[in-house]
This record gives sequence, C-alpha cells and structure tokens, in this order.
Amino acid sequence: MRKLTFILIIAIAGFCSAQSPKAENGSFALMNATIHTVTNGTIENSNLLIENGKISKIGDLGNLGAEVEKIDCSGLHIFPGMIDSGTSLGLVEVSSVDRTDDSREIGNVIPHMKALTAINPNSALIPVTRVSGVTSALTVPDGGLFPGQAALINLHGYTPNQMSAGFSAAVMNFPSSGKRGWWDRRSDEEIEKETKEDMKELDDIWKKVEQYHELDSIKANGGTSVDMDYYPEMKALLPVYRKEVPLMIEVNKEKDIKKALEWVEKTGVRAIFTGVQEGFRVADKIAEAGIPVIVGPTLSTPARDYDRYDRPYTNPSDLLKAGVKVAIRSSEAENVRNLPYNAGFAAAYGMTEEEAFKAITIVPAELFQVSDKLGSLEVGKQANLFISTGHPFETSTDIEHVFINGWKIPMQSRHTELYEEFLQRSPGLQK
Repeated sequence: MRKLTFILIIAIAGFCSAQSPKAENGSFALMNATIHTVTNGTIENSNLLIENGKISKIGDLGNLGAEVEKIDCSGLHIFPGMIDSGTSLGLVEVSSVDRTDDSREIGNVIPHMKALTAINPNSALIPVTRVSGVTSALTVPDGGLFPGQAALINLHGYTPNQMSAGFSAAVMNFPSSGKRGWWDRRSDEEIEKETKEDMKELDDIWKKVEQYHELDSIKANGGTSVDMDYYPEMKALLPVYRKEVPLMIEVNKEKDIKKALEWVEKTGVRAIFTGVQEGFRVADKIAEAGIPVIVGPTLSTPARDYDRYDRPYTNPSDLLKAGVKVAIRSSEAENVRNLPYNAGFAAAYGMTEEEAFKAITIVPAELFQVSDKLGSLEVGKQANLFISTGHPFETSTDIEHVFINGWKIPMQSRHTELYEEFLQRSPGLQK
C-alpha cells in the first residue's frame, strides 16, 4: 500500500510539473522604470501600477498595500504592447501543412464568415509571439473576393471570445491585374480578361448590397414584414455600405491601387488599404483620398525586378511623408514575433524610431477604434505592456515581463522549452 501511494505521489508530481505555468492575476507595481507612453513622451525613473486589469497610476504610487506585488524595473523599460495589424495567427499553425490551415473557407463571397470563431487559443504560436512583446494581433481570413471578417485579438485567453479585443471588419481582396507569383503561367491577355470579370463581379455585388440596403430601410420603417436574414452575405456587408464600419481592402500593384481609389470614391466606403506594396508610387493620391494604410511585410523583396533592393523598407516612410496614416504588419503566422523588426527596418530607412513604433502601437489602435483601450501607456487603459532591457527594435533586447489585460504572462513558449531542453543535454555529446 505504501509503495502504491509513493508511486501515485510521484505520478501526480510528474503530471503537475508537466503543466504549463499559468498567467497570474492581481495588482502589480512596476517600480523605477523608464516608461515609454507613446502618446505623452518618455518618463524617466518612474512607476506604473496595474489594478483590475488596467493601468491605474503612473508616477508616484504612494503607499502600496501588502497585496500589491512589487517588481523592481531599475534599468529597464516599459512599453505598450505591440499590435500586429495583419496576421493569420490562431488560424494557421504550420503554413505548409493544409490540415493546420483554417484561414480560408469555400466560396468567393463570404463576408459573414468570422475569423474569430476559428481562432485556436491553444496555438503554440501564440506564446512564441507574446513573449516577444506583441500582445495583440489582427487575424485576417484569406481566399476569394470577400473572404470574411478579420478580428483583433489579445494573445491571452482560453476561448476566442475571451481573446477578442473588440474589433472586426470585412476584408476584400481587390481584383489584381498582376501575376500571383513566379508560378503563375497566365498570359497578359488571360490576366486582363480575369481582372475585368472580377471587377464586373465586384460591381454586381455592390449593386445587390445597395438594393439590400433599400429593402432593409423599408423594413426598418415598417414598410414590409419580409424576413431579411435569408441573405447573410448582404447582411454582413450592410454596415460597410452604411459606413458604420471600415472595409479592409487588400491591394498591392500601382495600377490596382489607382482602380481601388476610384472604386472607393464611387462607393464612398470607409476604406483601409492593406498590403499596399507599391504604395510609394501613388502615395500622394492615397493621401489626397484620406485613406489610411496597413503596409507590410517590410521584410520582403521588391515587387519589380528593377526596383531598388530597399523599396519595401522605404515604402512606409514614403507614404508617411506624403501625409498617409501608416500602420505596419508582419503578414505572418509563425513569425509574428518579427513585427518589431519589420518596424525597425522602416525606422532605419526613413521613418523616425518614434514614428515606426507608433505604427505598431497607437496607430493600429486608432484604425481599429480601440485607442481608448490599447496602443499607449495611459491611466485607464488596459494593461497590455512589456518590460524590456532596451528598445524592441534592437535584436540584443530581452523581454523580461509581459502583461495582457493586467495578467502577468508566463515567459514560456515552445522556443524557450526547446532552448532549455538542448542547453542541458543528457547524456549530451559523445566524445
């Protein structure tokens, strides 16, 4: 009996030790740090108090109760959590394995399909991402003309609803007049024909949305009792037509951007352009239209063979200098952790360090209508932040602590586990 009890104790201990560490909830005082607020400058040797998931004080904290955990941040920096404005995080686990890819559904026009419902909160990529200081991400569906609705998520939670950061928007892949890649064997005539067909389909869809709006307005005024729920595609696009929510338009080629600008002017939608690979060629026109952009990935190669090698790096600054509001994305799943380096290259090629960091914090928060909660360190905002040894654009910087919604996140991921496993190999190398 004693032997059995001993075996059970060992088994339970082994099971418990195998559990991943849990996030800690409570009150935390971050002491003696350099605080980078983003919106109100940098505060040297100051303090920040986290209570009830929010930033409750910055500066002198007064007398703290015994329940407040004090974290000495001497020599360290506090930044707001970074926001990636375009990823497939939570939808894709291994991009080369179809079974782990839930980023697209069948159909060309499915704007009612919500990415949030497909998020995998247990994705191994989420801890890998958040321990790098990226605390929120827009996860975007892919596929046809209207592939669904993107969702902004915080990278902590057991369910998609717990992770939701309160923003979603319909996505449109604007008809492209260029080749899809090196593998695209279509002739120029075939590409032109398909583009015209796609534009006609887009115009037809928008006419239907307009008709749906008129019928829905009649119903709202008591003019008909017809059930309007039979057409979910139109119902999902109705808030876009009415300018209640933005439409995220993926468009990259110069020619396509010009067409997209014309389409936006004709329809009057509240557009956010995404991708915008050749935005620098028409930056003045985008600025004149007042359309904000989400560019990236910055860490990529030029769109045209004759372009300078650094065109992707200078694209954000060219757009910003023209007067365009610019956010930066990684457009990744496995490597969303590289978001600060996408912004860092933009800073090295034309943007200031401050402008580039705003492009992955307060600017996306403003575009996604959550700037009252995220994007900067201000009293009353959600405690989404990280503590580091230096600026996140520097590869030598270590992230020491991460907080999401006030939860102290364990600094463990698949990468740290592999590092620890092979750091102390047993039996080790054979001599």
